Amino acid sequence: MKIKEEMNTYRTTATVVGIVYLAGFVVGLAGTGLIQSTLGAPDYLSTVSAKSIMLAGGAILWLMAAAGDAAHGILMLPVLKPHSERLASGYLASRIIDSVFLSIHVLFVLLQIPIGSAYLKAGAPTTFSLQALSTIFIQAIPYVDGLGWIALGLAGLMLNYLFYRARLVPRWIAIWGLVGYAIICCGMVSELMGTGLGLVSELPGGLWEVFVGGWLIVKGFNASAFTSQTTGTNQPAAANS
Repeated sequence: MKIKEEMNTYRTTATVVGIVYLAGFVVGLAGTGLIQSTLGAPDYLSTVSAKSIMLAGGAILWLMAAAGDAAHGILMLPVLKPHSERLASGYLASRIIDSVFLSIHVLFVLLQIPIGSAYLKAGAPTTFSLQALSTIFIQAIPYVDGLGWIALGLAGLMLNYLFYRARLVPRWIAIWGLVGYAIICCGMVSELMGTGLGLVSELPGGLWEVFVGGWLIVKGFNASAFTSQTTGTNQPAAANS
C-alpha cells in the first residue's frame, strides 16, 4: 500500500511538472509578445504610459514564468533527492537563481512605465536624461537574461544527469536534455561576450522542455526507478529506456 501511495505521489508530481513546463513556455511567449509590442516601437517612451496596462500584463506573465522556474526546483526536490541529495539541492538553487534574474528582467521592464510618464511631462534637457536612463535598463536586460539562462543551463545539466543515471525518463530524452542545456550554457556565455548566438542556443533546450512537459503529463516518470529504490536494488527495468 505504501509503495502504491508513493507511486501515485510521483505520478502527480510528474503531471504538475509537465504542466508547469508547458505553461511556462506559453506565458513566456505571450509575455514577450506584449513587452516587445510596447518597447519595440519607435520612440516608445512617448507611448509607454498609454500602453502601460499591456506592458504590465507582459511583465506579470514573465513573473509567472519566474515563479514556475522556482516551482520546478521545489517540485523535483523529493524526486531527485533519493538519487543525489547534492545535485537535487544544486538543481533547486540554480532554479531559484534563474527565477531571480527573470524577476530583475521584469523590474527593468516595469521601470519603463514611470520613466515614460516622466518623459511626457519633462522639458528638453530632462528628456535626454530619461532617454539615457531608459536605454540603460533596456540594454541591461540581455545581460540579466544571459546570466539567468546560464543558471537554467546548469540546472538542466544536473536534472538530466540524474534523469540519465536513475532512468527517471528514457535515456535518449536525458541525453537530448544534456546536449540542449550544454548548448545553452556555452551559447549564453558567448552571448555575454557579444557573439549574438544566444537566441540560437536556446532552441534545443527550449524544444526539450516542450517535449518533456508533454511526456511527463502523458507517461510520467519511469516507475522502475522508484520500485528499485524502494526494494533496495539498483537495477531499473530497461523497458522504458
